[in-house]
Amino acid sequence: MAIKVYGSMFSTATLRVLLCLAEKDLDFELINVDLASGENKTPHMLSRSPFGHIPAFEDGDIKLFDSRAITQYISRTYTDKGTDLITKEPKKAAMESVWMEVEAHEFDPVTKKLAWELCMKRFLFGQKGDEVVVNAEKKKLECVLDVYEARLSESKYLGGDSFSLADLHHAPMIKFMMGTQMKEVFDARPCVSAWVVNILSRPACVKIFSVPAY
Repeated sequence: MAIKVYGSMFSTATLRVLLCLAEKDLDFELINVDLASGENKTPHMLSRSPFGHIPAFEDGDIKLFDSRAITQYISRTYTDKGTDLITKEPKKAAMESVWMEVEAHEFDPVTKKLAWELCMKRFLFGQKGDEVVVNAEKKKLECVLDVYEARLSESKYLGGDSFSLADLHHAPMIKFMMGTQMKEVFDARPCVSAWVVNILSRPACVKIFSVPAY
């Protein structure tokens, strides 16, 4: 039975799952969820994702929600396919887990706020972003990326010497940030900048990010 992803190309969480599937060379069906009409809150979606978030995921008889849980399921289930995204070596696995947590709790919140102010307000409501909020969140991003710069000066990837979910989870929001003035914050840090170029040039990223959102 084919893997099904219920989501939207406008959703960084959906893109996170699609990137993982692409890295694993797995076929899937993307079923578009119309966020503008509130389809994610309808009964047929709430039966798959009870909090109304996307993506929802089906693989045979297993049904999951939460993009980071989904990517871990894919990586652990399809170990014989594509890129190895989770190591089995305990110390390396611990480091990958640390940076997956950092992405979820330090990187994603600040970049989400910036994406909202810089792009989504204008796109959805025709409103200009709040410069006070943007400047405050930019300072937070600079502090976060200073920590990343230190880490990436020691290793090519966040989890160690090989690409892993710790890196992949960042890719959708990094791609989004590269289209805003926040690009300069990444570019100002040479190790972070090289890491960004490395990630975004991966075949899976090129493939998924070239799919039109409309």
